[in-house]
Amino acid sequence: MTEIDTAEGKFNAAILAANLIDQHPADIVDVLNKLPPSDAADVMRLLPREAAIEILDKPELYFGAEIVAALPRHVAAPLLVGMSADMAADIIQQLEEPAKSELLAGLDDVSRGTIVGLLAYPENTAGAIMTTEFVSAPSTWTVEQTLQHVRSVERTRETIYAIYVLDPVTRRIVGAVSLRRLISGEPSAKISTLALEPITTLPLTDREDVARLIAKYDLLAVPVVDKTGHLIGIVTVDDIIDAIIEENTEDVQKFGGMSATEEPYLQIGIIDMIRKRGGWLAVLFVSEMLTASVMQHFEGELEKALVLTLFIPLIMSSGGNSGSQATSLLIRSIALQDVKLADWWRVMLREFPTGILLGALLGIIGLVRVFLWQKLGIYDYGEHWILVGSTVAAALIGVGASAPFVATLVDVTGLMIYFSVALLILRGTLL
Repeated sequence: MTEIDTAEGKFNAAILAANLIDQHPADIVDVLNKLPPSDAADVMRLLPREAAIEILDKPELYFGAEIVAALPRHVAAPLLVGMSADMAADIIQQLEEPAKSELLAGLDDVSRGTIVGLLAYPENTAGAIMTTEFVSAPSTWTVEQTLQHVRSVERTRETIYAIYVLDPVTRRIVGAVSLRRLISGEPSAKISTLALEPITTLPLTDREDVARLIAKYDLLAVPVVDKTGHLIGIVTVDDIIDAIIEENTEDVQKFGGMSATEEPYLQIGIIDMIRKRGGWLAVLFVSEMLTASVMQHFEGELEKALVLTLFIPLIMSSGGNSGSQATSLLIRSIALQDVKLADWWRVMLREFPTGILLGALLGIIGLVRVFLWQKLGIYDYGEHWILVGSTVAAALIGVGASAPFVATLVDVTGLMIYFSVALLILRGTLL
């Protein structure tokens, strides 16, 4: 791994660039991610143009937009032209003014039009993540003509593994041919004889739906067409993988009780971190106040039977664990569209008996624990220890059934269930 510091212990862009020039772009990205954007831009200026383009095309590069903004405009513009159109559009979208307008003005008309067109689509749609750099051929071409065309354009295309067949008159897509199928075809055969019915999507389709389409039909790319059937771009499988990773990251962060973040953890500023987490944390804290209210309501019972307090953490954590399991399963099912919001009643009917059975399992374990501790002399729960154990067991069954309420509400409902069961079982003895 190349060190960022030079022998003198200070950053030197020339020395670092010389050390990086023969390394794989992915390894260069790892090094640049450890630098401030301005220093990374100094290094990028000294790398070969093709290498710089390939580095900026890597989604793993943390600060692509900031690096481009730090470059002189006459250096940055050719790099954007050489990049894949979708990645260039992403960078332009993240830039602040006046850098955005200045860079767009420095592009050629074709590149500018392509990028502006991609920026017009809503975020997280097929149009927003598609690339316009695909291989197409008229249906009248032969296999040999098409292969010659592929050889001539392969350096400027996002992928050459799928060739899209167009009507020579209307230019609408009429078929798709894989590179493997093309290579195995007779050179003199018409490409239309090898084409299969294309699986297409519209530019406003959600990227998660595009991901399911690619997975269902095992595609390397899916063509994006307008309402008239004209091919306007393709979404490749690597673009979808990046989108899925981003979606999953957002889901996990939201599940953890915070706003989704786009930056890597170590690159998020303290203020941004507080802003992302503070609001949710405050809401959860206010909700947790209900737990204190429940305990205050049953204060008299706690004074009479202090032994009940020993099991409060057990009851609360069991409810939270059960709720987390249910939530994880549901988030996954919703993401795969196995379950929709309209199915909430089916989810409740399924989770309620499941929660009761799981709660019964925990209740038996809790009852056995009280029995063993009492009989082995580890702890004395008093003369009514059997009733105490029964209270814990019954409360765990109720808490398990409340799993769909999850997290904070499970704490509240769990305590209410616990103390209510205690009143029923222990009335006339400890209470």
